[in-house]
Amino acid sequence: MFFDSWSGLIKIIVAAVIAYVVLVAVLRLSGKRTLAKLNAFDLVITVALGSTLATVTVSGQVPLSEGVLALAVLVGLQFAGSWLGLRLGPVRRMMTARPSLLLRDGRLLGDELRRLRVTEEEVRQAVRVSGHGDFDQVWVVVLETNGSLSVVSRQQRGGGNALRDVSGYSD
Repeated sequence: MFFDSWSGLIKIIVAAVIAYVVLVAVLRLSGKRTLAKLNAFDLVITVALGSTLATVTVSGQVPLSEGVLALAVLVGLQFAGSWLGLRLGPVRRMMTARPSLLLRDGRLLGDELRRLRVTEEEVRQAVRVSGHGDFDQVWVVVLETNGSLSVVSRQQRGGGNALRDVSGYSD
């Protein structure tokens, strides 16, 4: 069926506008962490928010007030999870993986690449994007908790204390 009624279309417009405004307001109140680069916990919340927003917008079976409450609860859970993660190590470890070393002193760590399902081509690309033309110019490449690759050149090495939490790194 292509068209039921004008009232159905108006309901969708009104619900979408209200739910969108509430979602933006709640996200702004919850802080930058909710909108930062995503780790697995943040991704789950983001997908749930999108799904809830879509359901509230087009479903005639979910009252707008319940949908708005669901959005607020999801953002509240994300806020509570990040707050607890900052204060409690076990919660932090449950919510975010540790960064992992993929290359050290110009040599790829093949076992770690396979374990994390990262290709050599992806590491090469990260090295090129960082402005280096050869692995020998690179001290380490780290797979971060959000899936990005960080490249530290030999010249940027310093004392290495930024790598303290990286799995597979030791002085």
